[in-house]
Formats: sequence, C-alpha cells, structure tokens
Amino acid sequence: MVEQRPAPVEDLLTAVRAEIVACRRDAAERAEKVFLHHGRRIAAAEDRFEYLFTCRSWPESMDAKALVVRPAQSKVPWAAAEVSRLPDGTVRVVTSTDLGPSLASALLREDDASTWVALGQRLEAVGSKDSPIDLGMAGLVLGQGSPAMARIPDPARWVAGWHGLQLNPKQRAAVELALGSQVMFLWGPPGTGKTDVVSHIAEGCYRQGLNLLFLAPTNVAVDQALERMCDLLQQEPGFGDGLVQRAGDISVASLEQRYGDRVDPVRIASRVGTALNSQITQLTGLLDSLRSSLALHDEANGLDRELTDTRAQHATATATAQQASAALLNLEAEAATLRVKIAEIGVPTGPLAARKTAKLHELHGRLAGTEHSLTGARAQQNSARVQRDAAASSISDLSGRLAALRPRLSGVPPRPQLAEQADSLQRQLEQLDQQRRALEDTVRSRCRIKGATVTKAVQSRKLLDRVDVVIIDEAGMVNLPSAWYAAGLAGKRLVIAGDFRQLPAITKGGQDREATEPQRQHSRHWAERDAFHAAGLVTDGGTARQDDPRLIGLDTQYRMHSRICAVVNTVAYPDAPLRTGRSDGSRLPTSPLLASPLVLVDTSARRIPGRDHKSNAVHEAVIHQLVRGLQYDGVLPGRNWAEAPEDERPGRRMAVIAPYRDQVRALNASLSYRFGAEYEGVVDTVHRFQGSQRPLVVIDTVAGAGRQLGQFYSGTGLSSQTCRLLNVALSRAQDHLIVVADLEHLRAGLAPHSEAVRMLDHLERHALRLPVDQLVPIRSAADLGVLSQDELAHPAFFPADEVQRAIAWDLQQATKSVEVYCAFLDPQPVRYWARPFRELTDRGVQVTVVTRDHTADPRKAPLVHELRHAGCRVEQRERMHEKVLIVDETVLWHGSLNLLTNTGPTDLMMRITDGLACQRVRRIIDRARPGRPSQSPSTGTRPVPPPASAQLGAASVSAPPAGLPAPGIEVDGRLYLAVPFAEKDDAKREVSARWDKAARLWWTTPDHRTDAARWLPPAP
Repeated sequence: MVEQRPAPVEDLLTAVRAEIVACRRDAAERAEKVFLHHGRRIAAAEDRFEYLFTCRSWPESMDAKALVVRPAQSKVPWAAAEVSRLPDGTVRVVTSTDLGPSLASALLREDDASTWVALGQRLEAVGSKDSPIDLGMAGLVLGQGSPAMARIPDPARWVAGWHGLQLNPKQRAAVELALGSQVMFLWGPPGTGKTDVVSHIAEGCYRQGLNLLFLAPTNVAVDQALERMCDLLQQEPGFGDGLVQRAGDISVASLEQRYGDRVDPVRIASRVGTALNSQITQLTGLLDSLRSSLALHDEANGLDRELTDTRAQHATATATAQQASAALLNLEAEAATLRVKIAEIGVPTGPLAARKTAKLHELHGRLAGTEHSLTGARAQQNSARVQRDAAASSISDLSGRLAALRPRLSGVPPRPQLAEQADSLQRQLEQLDQQRRALEDTVRSRCRIKGATVTKAVQSRKLLDRVDVVIIDEAGMVNLPSAWYAAGLAGKRLVIAGDFRQLPAITKGGQDREATEPQRQHSRHWAERDAFHAAGLVTDGGTARQDDPRLIGLDTQYRMHSRICAVVNTVAYPDAPLRTGRSDGSRLPTSPLLASPLVLVDTSARRIPGRDHKSNAVHEAVIHQLVRGLQYDGVLPGRNWAEAPEDERPGRRMAVIAPYRDQVRALNASLSYRFGAEYEGVVDTVHRFQGSQRPLVVIDTVAGAGRQLGQFYSGTGLSSQTCRLLNVALSRAQDHLIVVADLEHLRAGLAPHSEAVRMLDHLERHALRLPVDQLVPIRSAADLGVLSQDELAHPAFFPADEVQRAIAWDLQQATKSVEVYCAFLDPQPVRYWARPFRELTDRGVQVTVVTRDHTADPRKAPLVHELRHAGCRVEQRERMHEKVLIVDETVLWHGSLNLLTNTGPTDLMMRITDGLACQRVRRIIDRARPGRPSQSPSTGTRPVPPPASAQLGAASVSAPPAGLPAPGIEVDGRLYLAVPFAEKDDAKREVSARWDKAARLWWTTPDHRTDAARWLPPAP
C-alpha cells in the first residue's frame, strides 16, 4: 500500500503533471528541431523502447539538453527521450513510448517540460526522510497555519546605519516586520524600491546569524538583488571567501565586473585554494624529479641485466660453435675412412661377390648417415657463429650505453632511498588532493547568502548546508507549485516579495484545449495562481487585503514622473495609488516631441487595413518618424550611436514596447535604418522589458489594422493579464511616455470597464496630443515633384483624390520594376493604366500585375490579355485580397488602393520609401497566398512566369540538375524550398532551413510546411 502524501502535495502534483502534458501536446512550431531518418527499433522492454536513427545534421545547441521525440508529420504528444550520438554518426533514442518497429522520420526538440518534471520529482519525495521540505513553512504560501508576526523592536542592531538610511516609513515597516516575523509578504509595485528593502532584509537576517536562500524567477532579477546585497555586506569579514554566493551563471554585467570573483563558488574555491594549489605544484615537481632519478636507476639496472644476459648468450654461442667444429672434424674423418673402405672392395666379383655386395651396401648406408650429420653440424656451426657475432655487437652497444649513463648517476642517491621518498610525496599529494576536492564543500559551508533562480533551487538537492530564511522575489511570476516547494526549504522565516499586478507565471495547463474544463480549473487554481493570491491576500476581484498583518504594501515610487505614475495608478493601482517620491525633471535633452511627460499619438484618422491585429504599418511609420525627429533634436543618437557615451545610446535612453512579435520584427526592421543594423535593446515585447526602465518609453498599441484587438486586450479586472501587461509596459517609463494608439478602433472593441479604456480616458484628458500629421504628413501629388530627396523618402499620407496623380508621378520615375497587387479588374481603370504600363515596359521596366484568377470570367479574361498586351507580366491566383503597389522595390503604396478596379480608395493612402518595408510586405503576401497560379490562356498548361520580385536571388533558387529535388518536393524527409538569396536568413530563422549543396536548394522538415508556404510553389 502506497503511503498517502501529505496535503496539498497531491493537488500540486496533479497540476504539475497537467503542465507536463500540456507542454508535450504543444506543437512548439517555433522551437528548434532535429530531423531524424530511417529509424528502427533495436530493443523493447516494458516502458522502454530503443531506436537507432540516422541524422544528417546535428546542432550542437541540442547537446546536454533534455529532449522529447515524436514521429514527423504527427500530432501525437511528444515523448521524453534519452538521446545519445554514436561514433558512427547514428543517433540512439530511448523512450517510454512505443513509436512502432520502424519510422521513416522523427523529430527531436528541447523538452520545455523538463523543469516541471524536476519539480514533480521533488514533490513526489515530500514526506520522505530525504525531502528537505518543511510542510509548515510551505503551508504559509497557502495561508495555512498561524505564523508568528511581530516587528523587531531594535532594527538598528541588525541593519547598519539604520537611522540614516533613505527609507520611507513603509519600507522601514517592511524591514522591521520581516526581521521579526515568521512570514512577510512584500507588495512592491514598480519603482517602489522593493530591491532595496529586500536587500536590507537579507542584511538583517545575516546579522541575526541566519543563513538565507534568495530566489527569483529570472537570472537578471537574482543578479540585481544580489549586487545590492554585496554593496551592503562587502566590508564584512569573510566576504571575499564566499559569504555571498551565486548559484548558476551571472547574467548582469555589473555584478560580474564588481563582485564576480567573490560570489562565484568556483572562483572562490580557486582563490581560497591558491596556497594549496601552490603546495601541490611544488610537491608534484619534486615527485617528477624523484621519478626521473628512479628512471635513471631503472635504466642502468636494465642495461646491466641485459649486458649480463647478452654475455651469457655470447659464451653459449661460442661454445656451441667450437663443439660443432670438433664434431665436423670427426665426421669428416669417419666419412673419409668409409670412402677408402668402399674403394678397397671395388666391384664385387667371384665366389665372394655376394658378401662384398652386402658389405658395400652397409658402407654406403653408413656414409650417407655420416654426410647427413655433417650437414647438420655445419648448420649448427653457422648458426652459433651468427649468434656469437650478434651477441658481440650487442655487448659493444650495451657497454657503450651503460658507460655513458653512469656519469649521470653520479651523486644520485640509491634507488631504495629514492623510492621511499617518492612514496612519501605521493601520499602527501593524495592528501592535498582530497583537501582540494573537499574545498567546494568548504566554500559552501562559508556561504551565508545564496542567490539562485527558483528553477535552480528546485533542480538542486543542496544549495546551502542549512537554510533558515527563504526570500522569493518577483513572486508574482512564480507558479504556485514552485513557490510552495521553495517556501518549504525555509527553516525559520519566509519572505515573499513581488507585485501580483505585473507579469504572471508562464503556464499552459489552464489553456490546454485538450484537457477537460475541471482539469483546466484545477490548473488555474493550483498552478497559475501566485503566492499572494494563494495566501488569501488578494480578493476575487483583484483588490489587495492591505489590513492583513502579513502584508506590507510599498506606496511611494521613485522611478516615474508623477504624471506617468498617474496613468499607472489609473490602470493598475486604483485601490492603492502610488505616491511619487522623485522630482518631475527629465534627464533627456529638450525636444518639441517631448514637450510633456505624457504624449498621445492618435492614428484613428490614418487607419490602413492590414492582414490581422498583430502588426500595423501606420504605427510603424509613425514610430519611425518619431525616432527620426528625436534624432534630429539630439535626444537619440544617429547611426554612429556606438560612439556616444554609454548612457546616451539608444538602448539606454529609449524602449519601444509592442504586444506582438510581428510588430516587434517590423519595428526592428524599420529602425535598423535609423540606428544601423547593429543595435539592440530598443524594441521588444512587454515580457522582455520586465525589470528594466528607460527615460523614454514608446508604447505601440498596434491594434487598428485588423478587425480584432487580439488576446492582449481581452482581459478585464485588476488580476487580468491585460491589466498586468499594460502595467508593466507603462511603468517602464521614467521621464516620458508616448502612446501610439488608434483610439476609435480600440474603443470600439474594448469592454467599457476594461483597464485599457481607463488608460485611454486618462491619456485623452491629460496627455499632450501629438498630431499624427506632424510625424507622417498629408501631401498632394504636386508635392512629390518639389520635395527634397530627404523629404521624399519620408512616409506620407495622400488623400483619395490625390492618389492617382501621385502614383502616376511614381510610375514616371520607375527604372526597374513595378508590382501591382490588385484582386479585381475593371475595364476603365485597366485601359487607363495600360498606356503608362506600356510606356514603362517599352523603357525596359518590368511591370507585374498580381490578381485573382479571371480565366473563367468572360468579362475579366480579356482584361488580363489587355494587360499582357501592354507588356505586363500577369500572375493570377485563386484567392487574394491584397491592395499594394511597389515601385523599384523601394516605394510602397499601402492602404485601400484598388488600382485596376472602379472601387477606388475612400480614405487615405500611405506612401513609404523603404526597401525593407517593400520586401517585408512582399514576403507577407507570398506567405499568405492560398491559391495557385492560373494556366496560360494560350496553351492551358504553361504557368505564368513569376513576377520580377520573385527572381531576386535567382542564384539561390535556380533549377537543379536533372534527377535532383525541386522546390515543393519531399525527399528522404526533406521538404525543398525556393528561397531567394535575400530571404535565406529569414528561412533559417523561421523554419530552420538548411542548404543542400548538391541540389542547390534550401530545405526544411515537412512539419514546417505551413510556415514555409511562401517558399513553396503553388499547390497544383
């Protein structure tokens, strides 16, 4: 009978197992994968199946990682796998799941459930004698028990310079409560000095004689807090010998530079053991010298023994030769005597002939035997002489070598004495080596404060010899099973710090579509909740129970300008508004664009429809021009930003935050022109900016191009993901906050009580309205001919009645190519534009028209013929709706333009001069193409040639020699692609494409077919 686990371990385990299942159900389309071929099962036992595969390309990034496997082109859950590469290049895979007797192909990827697996193993051991978990301390996370609560009466005894510290009353109360209580929850909204408070709590625990384990969900959070603790304790005795230590790699450069060699256990052990290492080196040198002398003795003794043996061999060979010579003389005399006797008998005749014949027969027999003995004696004599001569030569050689060696032995002690000394040194070295190996334990024993990630604490069996206090920082981002386990490591005190209105933990079980609703509810309750909610400190409506004695809420922030703080309060802290403890100045140079701490750019009147809610070309252009203006005003550096002082570089002064990765990629591509290709830390998602701050933050709300707002804006309530994400985004700003938003579109889609609506209301009342026309102006067609090249390159909007003339101007300037994407055709516009298209093609400009398949429409098919007659290359697709014009691969017209139909634009069009934008739009269109090219009307079999844009990088996609694969074909688990040279990096990044030198084509695995659609030929 299995012993029942203590509560609530079984509930936590159920949630952990649900996370493992959800992770392994996930297709993980963006994860790096390894493609395996020709799999065969070589062994099978209960819950253990072993396979061998071939693998053409193994990425080193997969080494030493936990991996999962599943058959290629399958949607079955991934299975945990033990993977090893064999010397012959094959890959051995052992899994508990039967994949069948053979597999044509399989996929491997990193197991993103590995941390959950480790956590599950630790939870399964809870209650056993080997488990380090204190159930009472762990229960404090769930609000269980009656913890001792008291403020320490004399904090100055434990915190150096207590009375002179710049701590506000709430910060002091937090330190006092933490140092006197069994548990304390510290609610630290953005910029409220939570890290300083936590560091002083750690300092006080140290001075109270307690060992402390500091944990946080990210390496950056661990390092930032640990650096502050080092600042407070660096003068303490033993600090350099490991008083404060970091478990795991250091991520924050300043911690590495200032304290790395004093908090890294490996380097501490190396430094503390320097004298030991020096002694080992010295003794090793002496031992090597002794062994050299012993080797001399052994060599001389060996030569002496060999010389003795060789002399014996020489003597034996000499005697053998002499004996053989004597034997030869006797045998030769005997043979001569026999010959005389034979001669004397002669030819047998007469009455005694028979007797004579018999006698001759006897004599001849004896002579034959003697001659045989003579042959043997001569051979023996020759062999002995050869051995004698060889021995003589060896004696000469050995005697010379021994004579040369003896002077080197002069003064060398006798061998027995040397051997005894060497044995003694060896014993000393072994003792020193044992001491060196035990140095890690020694260094750990000196540690009083250990910093690590929560994951590291879960995976490690022992980080400290004794854990008295556990501090979990950024606890709002820690899932409940991990928080419960980490809290249980504490022996005496638990401090939970964080903000339950910033980013939550990343979990999947609560959103697993294949799970039942009760299962999802269980995951939400036992995995998604953070410690503040689980302990009952937050109501169901998201309001904090600030009267609870376990909770201290910090209420004064020092990061944000007061007007930025007011926005954050409106969105995330209406029940506990933050006060501002800093001045309202700005550290940035003045600029008309930053005339107020709050700036709102409303793009409602400049909306241009797009494919979905995850990107917005108008916002991209607005932010591009905003950055350009800030560069002009000296707020941001230009392309030579690397020459600017560290605090003036773009990544230190500004952050651009967007909710979706598609828009982040577009903004990065756009701003690469402003800052150059080599820049980082400016544009990213909300999650990436957690824990950081910048003087200027630009928030791109993105919504506006698509019909839906997206998941980012779907939540309501103070505990919702929407509130948390908006809070993190807004609170990154220190001095200036700029929000780019399509207010009309957002208001139309948001719930009236949404926190996002409250944000918009506040901004409309209090922010400086920066007209979008100031960044992206409205122009007329006539402006194009008089603008400078610099102004002409800037994005601009054109009214509907100016678009046709403006496009005509651009077409007149075209020198290489024109690409028209228009789903429909009408006679009047086709005939109108056919003439300028003909003029362009006559000048050698390639004109490509991409439209729907009109082959079967008797009214539209002649229009296709008319366009071709004008010299246009026409590509027809079954379905499309894009409305785009690209000129010379640098000028992009984007909006509701239907150039070749009677339904012209009813609103503004945007003109952008940006080659990267043109490439990106073309890629989006090609990737989304659902139809196939039509057949040529003339033959019905030959497809229409691709547009000129598709011929870019032809060297990369030229047809392979006969017999080799072609794009769209699968061969041996490879899906071959038609990737232009300019897009090879995209293919490598998005679908892990690889180059087949023989086929001269890029390829990926078949499971990437959907993502690789833009590099595949149309479906037949």
